[in-house]
Amino acid sequence: MKRSLFLIALIVVLAGMLFGQKGIDPQTEKIKNDANKSTARPTDVTRSFDWGKGKTPVRDRLPNPYKLPSRRDVLLESIRSVLKEKRLLVDEQSSRPADGIIITQPFVFGRGPTIAASELRRYGVLEYADTAWSRAQYTLTIEVQSIDGIQNNVSVIAKVEGRSGTGLTSEWVTVQSSGQAEEEFLIKLVEAVTGKVIDPPTVTN
Repeated sequence: MKRSLFLIALIVVLAGMLFGQKGIDPQTEKIKNDANKSTARPTDVTRSFDWGKGKTPVRDRLPNPYKLPSRRDVLLESIRSVLKEKRLLVDEQSSRPADGIIITQPFVFGRGPTIAASELRRYGVLEYADTAWSRAQYTLTIEVQSIDGIQNNVSVIAKVEGRSGTGLTSEWVTVQSSGQAEEEFLIKLVEAVTGKVIDPPTVTN
């Protein structure tokens, strides 16, 4: 009797297990299988980012001295042409073309308290913001140093000055150059010698 009950119970258990296997929902099984699969995607290292078209790339200022491929005599003539284009007069008495040195006369780039102060902040580094400026000017010293017959280094140094003072007394004060005057001249010279158009650098404060 006990043996018969045991066999009946075993049959019931086995039948339940068999039914349970057959009763698995195929949809549930597919979801589980899909979840176990690994989805491949590119890593952050290989992924490229589109920052949008039309963005202006930021470039550094040109090196100073700048190496140019040109004979020295031709390069000196190009320098004079660029100076003339920028309405900068050559100081013939101070210049020494035989030594590759050209010096300009002072070029006034700002007149009046408001404009002079604004332009001085662009071309120079002002230590005192409350100084009264009435005029602003700079002088360029350009030196050509030969590397070989067709290669030359061109260095540009700007002396930036502001007319400072109140009342009856005023004087020219030299301020540190920001590099803007040198950069503007070098851009024009490189374009004249090489024909390559150079965009101005983007300056971030």
